[in-house]
Amino acid sequence: MKPLHILLLIAAYFGVLLLISYFTGKNSGNDAFFKANRQSPWYIVAFGMIGASLSGVTFISVPGWVEASQFSYMQVVLGYVIGYIVIGTVLLPLYYKLNLTSIYTYLEERFGRYSYKTGASFFLLSRIIGASFRLFLVANVLQSILFDALGVPFWITVIITILLIWLYTFKSGIKTIVWTDTLQTLFMLLAVGVAIYYVSDDLGIRESGILQYVTESDFSKMFFFDDVKNANYFWKQFLSGAFIAIVMTGLDQDMMQKNLTCRSLKDAQKNMFWFTIVLTIVNFVFLSLGLLLTQYASQYGIDAHKDDLFPVIATQSELGFGIAIFFVLGLIAAAYSSADSALTSLTTSFSIDILNIEKNYRVSDQVKIRKVTHILFSIVLILVILIFKYIIQDESVIKKLFKFAGFTYGPLLGLYAFGLFTKLKIKDKLVPIVCVVSVIISIIINLMSQLYVYFSTENTWKASEKIASELYYQVGFEILIINGSLTFLGLLFLSFLVLVRRK
Repeated sequence: MKPLHILLLIAAYFGVLLLISYFTGKNSGNDAFFKANRQSPWYIVAFGMIGASLSGVTFISVPGWVEASQFSYMQVVLGYVIGYIVIGTVLLPLYYKLNLTSIYTYLEERFGRYSYKTGASFFLLSRIIGASFRLFLVANVLQSILFDALGVPFWITVIITILLIWLYTFKSGIKTIVWTDTLQTLFMLLAVGVAIYYVSDDLGIRESGILQYVTESDFSKMFFFDDVKNANYFWKQFLSGAFIAIVMTGLDQDMMQKNLTCRSLKDAQKNMFWFTIVLTIVNFVFLSLGLLLTQYASQYGIDAHKDDLFPVIATQSELGFGIAIFFVLGLIAAAYSSADSALTSLTTSFSIDILNIEKNYRVSDQVKIRKVTHILFSIVLILVILIFKYIIQDESVIKKLFKFAGFTYGPLLGLYAFGLFTKLKIKDKLVPIVCVVSVIISIIINLMSQLYVYFSTENTWKASEKIASELYYQVGFEILIINGSLTFLGLLFLSFLVLVRRK
């Protein structure tokens, strides 16, 4: 696939997004930007959320996981189902009852100002690092398959990327994104479908026999009950998946902002119901694609693994022009369906939670402040991505930073659990300390589980995952539960201080 073809494809794609922005941007204001005037059809929201949930990381990484961990990720996905049920039956009714724009406003009503600002700040930190990492990953792929050949430096690629996102979101924000996400989800699913067709056809698998081929393969093993110490153990992944869904969807302004654009609570709950079903199926399809790609690479001696598997086979193999086109479309769609909503949610949270524009500023000034905030967060994303590329440089370090950003969801889990399931009062001013300490302890626990084994014969330290998994308990996704539990216990201690003070 020639660079000119890719460039024309990107230009056409963003042309469509800008066209959608034009039609949805009429009569725009803060109510449209933050809540889409609460007029979004639930089925449009549900379909569009698929793309936002998967992101560019999933599009590239999930197929590459199959070689090393088979279909174990489906254990996490099945856990999501439980988490989404909690969101639909517990959190959404709360958010609609309180008529929230930012979901973190609940923390102020329940605990106080310090808890509120702490929750919002943790979200902002997580989303900045998370969105930057996802865009960094995709920008690297686009740089290698397109912009390097055109002589365009990476920093210009990033600036253009963020500028294009800003252009189609700055007027109506979430009102536009609800519709653009639908288009982006469609392209992402088309890309996966086309890739499965091309790869399975080359492997000599008939369309009607793909499911049988997948289920009969050793790579499709889904459930792991053998070793509780292993990170892939079923109950660890299943329970972690439930809590991941609760915090990274139900307690995440980015994802909940879309739900809160539905016309009513009933519509929002229907959205969550169908979104859950479709997302479960889509993740299975992604893993099936990973299995086929792994078999294809093995058969043709292609040395591509993990994050390189899908991009290399789609753009450098002999499968044809079609799969390359749809891969690029899917990659762009996956990246920008999460990046545009991230930019909008960052703007929303900072405007509502940090600046309190609805309380502290006149109506005539609120739109201006929101627009400036939108521009500033666009610049922040650019700077963080460039720091990843030119200062940190080591991609393994960046991935660890991305993982550590996930720890900041633990305090949100603890805060909401304590608020919803107890009626206890706490010392609000000490909440930031409890949350920070919980994160630090969780990081230490996680690091301690990443053990190194000393081999005296070579007089050096070497990583030995196999030996570590046999001898030691490996902390996986359940670190989120540990983190949330530490926060909950810390809040319980603060409530004890309040009781002691009263006596």
